[in-house]
Amino acid sequence: MHYFDLDDKDEQLIQAACDAIARNYLDPKHTVGAAVMTTSGRIYTGVNIESCGYGPCAEPIAIGRAITDGEHLVERIVAVHGPHAPFKIIPPCGNCRQLVHDYFPDCMVIISHDSKPVKVKIRDLLPDAYSLFD
Repeated sequence: MHYFDLDDKDEQLIQAACDAIARNYLDPKHTVGAAVMTTSGRIYTGVNIESCGYGPCAEPIAIGRAITDGEHLVERIVAVHGPHAPFKIIPPCGNCRQLVHDYFPDCMVIISHDSKPVKVKIRDLLPDAYSLFD
């Protein structure tokens, strides 16, 4: 897997995710914040929603907000876990990896590797992925 160093846009994205969960943390209902940056440079955030059946992760909430605003090209994504700073960067779950891969196959994902934030291509996080849109 090839890891890429973070740039200023990545740091801005991480901060947006941290701000989202800092404002909205409510255990056990909202514990993860996510942020996506589109190719236009706009940032959209989301928090997970828990329920007794199924609650969507923070990543699809942020992606849905971007798409609803007409942004259809996400170039990077990050998720963090609350409740207090410093927030822990967490990798996307399997369902979120598939979602990001399906919609944005060139997206960069910010994860933690050896206790250091780095970014990787979604394709590296989901090798030999099934693709709904192939």
